[in-house]
Amino acid sequence: MSINKVMVLGRLGRDPDVSYTAAGKCITKLAVATTETWNDKNTGEKQERTEWHRVTFFGKVAEIVASHFNKGSRIYIEGQLSTSTYEKNGEKRYSTEIVAKDFKFIDTKAERPI
Repeated sequence: MSINKVMVLGRLGRDPDVSYTAAGKCITKLAVATTETWNDKNTGEKQERTEWHRVTFFGKVAEIVASHFNKGSRIYIEGQLSTSTYEKNGEKRYSTEIVAKDFKFIDTKAERPI
């Protein structure tokens, strides 16, 4: 048995990127930032590290995400990791993204973008 599940709670770093397949299926791509903060043990100074996650939604859920979120929106996402390979300048490269299955609104209705 194996499990491939990712849960991310973060903010959009830019507006959703929306495209459509030849068959008319919606694809929405997001750049989601998660930030970790801590105090340095030696200096006591606040430290911060931001990770960026590429997230892709497909179909009806992609349309909903595209119409309700924009840069700065907070979102909770569940999905799975997907890694693809490609060649650049003759060198094999890898790209990992989250293929989202579900999401939740985190911002209150008043904070939610229109």
